[in-house]
Amino acid sequence: MKLLRVGPPGQETPAALDAEGTLRDLSGQVADIAGEALFDEALARLGALDLSALPALPADTRIGPCVGQVGKFICIGLNYSDHAAESGMAVPDHPVLFMKATSAICGPNDEVLIPRNSEKTDWEVELCVVIGKPARYVDEADAMDHVAGYCVANDVSERAFQFDYSGQWVKGKSADTFGPIGPWLVTRDEVPDPQNLHMWLEVDGHRYQDGSTATMVYGVAHLIHHISQFMTLAPGDIISTGTPPGVGLGQKPPVYLKPGQVMELGIEGLGTQRQTVGQA
Repeated sequence: MKLLRVGPPGQETPAALDAEGTLRDLSGQVADIAGEALFDEALARLGALDLSALPALPADTRIGPCVGQVGKFICIGLNYSDHAAESGMAVPDHPVLFMKATSAICGPNDEVLIPRNSEKTDWEVELCVVIGKPARYVDEADAMDHVAGYCVANDVSERAFQFDYSGQWVKGKSADTFGPIGPWLVTRDEVPDPQNLHMWLEVDGHRYQDGSTATMVYGVAHLIHHISQFMTLAPGDIISTGTPPGVGLGQKPPVYLKPGQVMELGIEGLGTQRQTVGQA
């Protein structure tokens, strides 16, 4: 099932995409795509609905972030060996964790704003895992039982803030609009193998990233297991699992975003995003 949230920023309501690509109103069925609505039982109930019997929504309705009330936005650094190489960094012995502020979250087609004093705003297409059941000290063999579904993210990053301003990477990852997620949350039953998905990103029609989740260093199950040793993962928490090569930082010479440019990105089976770049 493909679940999403539609409407003006901060006023999104739940919806689903039916087999014909029509948006269907779920507001009479569930309060939000968040929290307990992501439990297996709740998702099964939504999956059993006859979507064709629900009100259709206009095709031009704004699509917001596909998950609401996100408690934690956890990111994994250097999780593709070829991306680590282009960044001039070693593949880590353990997953590199950092946080992205939840205030960075926006809709998949919302404007991305280059922050003030930015020198090096960059792009990163990533597979996101959305937690559906609390996870604490989870064995890797059981990790996938805690997944509600998957979505696309653009882990927009300001490299000067990230690397030159000292401290953790969070400074370069958390500007407003630096976390487009969606267009929809695809439930885990529709993604039998998250480690074999094609992913891509273009800027102004030029394809910079063209990779696959097959080249992840640490797969989804291991990441859930690993993170759950250090913190409890709650329903609605997001794990952004890293990016393949082709980021602006890795170009020779490096290439960074400018106002007026357009990013388009997607992951096989999970939909696409399109963002115009603006200036904060």
